[in-house]
Order: sequence, then C-alpha cells, then structure tokens
Amino acid sequence: MEIGIDSFAAVVTDPDTGTTLSGADRLNHLIEEIETADRAGVDSFGIGEHHRKEYLDSAPTLILAAAASRTNRIRLTSAVTVLSADDPVRVFQQFATLDLLSRGRAEIVAGRGSSIEAYPLFGLDLNQYDPLFREKLDLLLKLRDNTHLHWQGQFRAPLTGHGVYPRPHQTQLPIWVGVGGTPASFVRAGTLGLPLMVAIIGGDFRRFRPLIDLYRQAGERAGHPREQLKVGVHAFGFVAETGQVARDLVYPGYERLMNVIGRERGWPPASRARFDHECGPSGAYLTGSVEEVVEKAVHVHQVLGGVSRLTFQMTNVMLNHDRMLQAIEMLGQQVRPRVQERLAQLNK
Repeated sequence: MEIGIDSFAAVVTDPDTGTTLSGADRLNHLIEEIETADRAGVDSFGIGEHHRKEYLDSAPTLILAAAASRTNRIRLTSAVTVLSADDPVRVFQQFATLDLLSRGRAEIVAGRGSSIEAYPLFGLDLNQYDPLFREKLDLLLKLRDNTHLHWQGQFRAPLTGHGVYPRPHQTQLPIWVGVGGTPASFVRAGTLGLPLMVAIIGGDFRRFRPLIDLYRQAGERAGHPREQLKVGVHAFGFVAETGQVARDLVYPGYERLMNVIGRERGWPPASRARFDHECGPSGAYLTGSVEEVVEKAVHVHQVLGGVSRLTFQMTNVMLNHDRMLQAIEMLGQQVRPRVQERLAQLNK
C-alpha cells in the first residue's frame, strides 16, 4: 500500500498568534510540506481544485510544478481535477508539462468535483453535471493515447487531426477517477479499467465495500485484469505523538472548516463527540498516534478487499506550520514502513 497526502491549500490562521497567513506565505508553506513529504518517504502528494475564497488551489498544476522543481521522487497528483469544468486538451497539456518537469511523476485524479463554483464561473450548465464529465473523460483518455486525434462531441469544438503537445515523459500518463458514493461512477471507472480514488469523509469504511466490489466486477466484465483495477482511498488524517494530542491539534481547524461548508450544505454543526468517534476504530478518520493510524490503515486495506494507495487529507485551517511538518515526517518515516510491514506479514 502506498501512503500519500492530499491538500486543499486552505487559507490558514496560526493558532499561536491568531494571524491569518498571507496567500504567499501559505503557498510557500505548502511547497515546504511537499518537500518534507518527499524526504520522509511519502509516496504521493495531491493538490485539490477549488474556486472560492477559503482556498488557494484554483490552479493546482502551478503548485505541483513548483513542487516538481524541489522534489526528487514523490508522485505529484491532483485531488481532484474538476474535469467537467475544464478543457481536456488543456488539462492534458498541463499535466504532460508537469510530467516532463518532474521526469515522470505526474498523475491526474479526474472527477466531477464536490464543489460547484467552477460551473457558473466558466459558463457551464450544472444540469449537465454528469454528461460533461462523461464526454470530457472520454476525450482525455483518447488524448492520452493519440497525439493526432479526430474527435467530435457535444460540449467542445471537434478535433480534426490536430496535434496535442507536449507528450508526457511517462509512456502512459496515469489517470485515476475520483468518486464519492454514486454507484454509476464506480461502474464507469471499472468498465474503463481506470484506477479508482474513493473519497470517504465519514461513517464506517465497510459501507463502501459493496461499491468497490461493483467497480471490480464491472472491470472484470469488461475484460480488465484484476491488478489493473487499483483502489485508492482519500480520508481525513493526521498523526501525532499520542491520539489525544492528534485530536486536540486537529479539531479546532476541522470544526471551523466543516461548519463553513456545512452551513452551505445543510449539515448539522460539527461536534467534538462526533469527531472523536470518527477518529475511533470504527470511524473514517485516520487521526491518532502512529500505532492507531497504522491499525486503522491495515483495517481499511482489509475491509475494502485491498487498497493500493491511502491518501491522508491533512489540510487544517488552524494548525501551526511546524506541527504540520512534524506530522508529515511521522507519516512517512514511521506510519508508512509499519503499515507495509504489517501488510507483508498478513500476505505471507
């Protein structure tokens, strides 16, 4: 199992000083986080895409490109690319360029997006939420396999043999499909034989097993080998010296962020009791001590029938920067090797 980190580049208020960081300071801190993850042995780092004032990641490939020049081995990916609201030609070109800069470390996680601000911003009809994604994913995959393409769709001008450049460093640019809980999305990813990244933000991990089984069954029916049907999981997570310290550090920023989003979506206010439950053995948060997080990671792998990549959503809007760097080091240097050791023992 690979261990990764995802960030939404949220604006951060330092809890020690009460000062909200400037955009410049926050983004440079983020690059330092990616550098630290690279040195610590973390396998991947993903940057989300949002188009609202709480976040600084409306142009994630630029952030990843900056990180590419200051890292050596870590995979650099989106989390997710809101493909429905973008032009697949430009998406492919941007990630192909990132792949060249990083010498073959770029990946795309393509999704429809859980936030909808990009649709009106770019003049798109939200009623076409799924048809936009379906068509644009088809075009993106064809661009990956063909330099010169003849293609026609509903939402974009046709391509009549145009060359799309540059081509990536990798023979085939990895494209994952990011999904929430819609069964049709799992089936689509399986039918296409694409790796799956499942966002799990609450509840028991086991409730996603039927959907993941649906993905694998669809892939096998379409003739794709089992090893091609990789499953990744994206979940809230953080590691500290004890579980209590981890929860105490994370909760203030978690509460602020979830209440801002929750007011828009009609969710109940965040509560410490509910948060602590989600951090417990049956919850969806990978937050705790090294041993607690290792146990939870192994649990996720087992109950979902095998997980290829587990990515920790570590964005926190009220966390000291040094504390974040410490957590990243612990994740890469302590959690990752212990998880891989435990899984190797289970597979004997």
